Amino acid sequence: MKSKDLAEIIGITTANLSILKSGKAKAIRFSTLEAICEALECQPSDILEYEEKTK
Repeated sequence: MKSKDLAEIIGITTANLSILKSGKAKAIRFSTLEAICEALECQPSDILEYEEKTK
């Protein structure tokens, strides 16, 4: 699926989706995460990964 199509389906701008994809977002709304998972037929753990901050 193209980013433009996904952004349209979940109701956010392609710029905001790009920020999420790049890992530069500091937060994500649960409703946005839910919409992404619904559109991609996946679970949050399929698209999120925890990275420990280094000091």
